Amino acid sequence: MEFSMKRVLLFLATNLAVVLVLGIVANLLGVNRFLTANGLNLGALLGFAAIMGFGGAFISLLMSKPIAKWSTGAHVIDQPRNATEQWLVESVARMAKGAGIPMPEVAIYEGDPNAFATGASKSSSLVAVSTGLLQTMSREEAEAVLAHEVAHIANGDMVTLTLIQGVVNTFVVFLSRVVGYLVDSFLRRNDEESSGPGIGYMVTTIVCDILFGVLASIIVAWFSRQREFRADAGAAQLMGSAQPMVGALRRLGGLEAGELPQNVATAGIAGRPAWMALFASHPPIEERIRALQSR
Repeated sequence: MEFSMKRVLLFLATNLAVVLVLGIVANLLGVNRFLTANGLNLGALLGFAAIMGFGGAFISLLMSKPIAKWSTGAHVIDQPRNATEQWLVESVARMAKGAGIPMPEVAIYEGDPNAFATGASKSSSLVAVSTGLLQTMSREEAEAVLAHEVAHIANGDMVTLTLIQGVVNTFVVFLSRVVGYLVDSFLRRNDEESSGPGIGYMVTTIVCDILFGVLASIIVAWFSRQREFRADAGAAQLMGSAQPMVGALRRLGGLEAGELPQNVATAGIAGRPAWMALFASHPPIEERIRALQSR
């Protein structure tokens, strides 16, 4: 999979910036001296946190397209087999040209109304739509959905959310282990014979990984919702008017959105917020319509 040099540099710069900020803050707070005295090397921890935080997010990005194809059973259209597939490929090609990006792969999968875009880069992307969406929407509404997905690719949303996920993951890994050492040191303050981390460290780290991970999910979900507003605006620009996208959203508001696999859920067009709105990857459809109408 190809990455533009700009995005590679962005990834490396973000990774380095996170490590530097954590190192500076830890030194200013005296955490470095405390951890070193208790057998923990801060530099090694920072490296471990960065590798774990960005490594998982980066691998997920690289595997996003093949996993999406496998998990949805999407059929990539190499040669259109009917008029619908021909129209679908031509529509995506037109949108991609308007957005100034390479032609994505186009796929169809069986399921309730939904669509998604994924891929590690603009030159290795995929736009997939469900049979349910094609059957329930007008051509103009479906084109608006395609424009929304193409806008996601043009905006680099997959890479952006991966970077954000990597940043918050790094903080989760780092802070969980620092808190674990603090708690473990407190519990064993009168035990001079033991060395190395004890059960307090392991339990605290696991608990903090869960708690901080929940907070991290809220942060990533917030950024995801902002990217949805931007993709809606991009769709309106590609369509030449906000009305087709408004119509598509209104149609989706009256449908039961199809479930998407977790790895592509944030890239779907439909997906009503769960009962915990803070964790929703998409804003309420009503808010998206108001944002488009206020442009």
